[in-house]
Amino acid sequence: MANEKQLAILKQGVEAWNKWRHANPRIRPDLSGANLSGAHLSGAHLSGTDLGGAHLSGADLSGADLGGAHLFRAGLSGADLSGANLSVTNLYGADLSGADLSGADLDRANLSRANLTGAVMPDDRKRG
Repeated sequence: MANEKQLAILKQGVEAWNKWRHANPRIRPDLSGANLSGAHLSGAHLSGTDLGGAHLSGADLSGADLGGAHLFRAGLSGADLSGANLSVTNLYGADLSGADLSGADLDRANLSRANLTGAVMPDDRKRG
């Protein structure tokens, strides 16, 4: 279950979130199960964050840093992940149907059992 204080900071916007992350580099945020559908998180620093089971359908995560994040069975259908860093990210069982992954870095990402139906994938040089 998501840490309510951390979720409240994220809901203040990307600028507030990134400032908090910069001031608290040793904290591993827990946003697991959070409903962030349609959220505007472009450029958010979400590396290492636990987003397992989170609802991110239709969210704007373009250019976000999700490196090493835990997105186990997260709902990302229709999300904009263009240019996002998804390296070493656990996307096991995630729903990425219709998501835009163009220009995303998927190096060493775990896409096992992920639903990629209709997803726009990065070119082969970025897949890893």
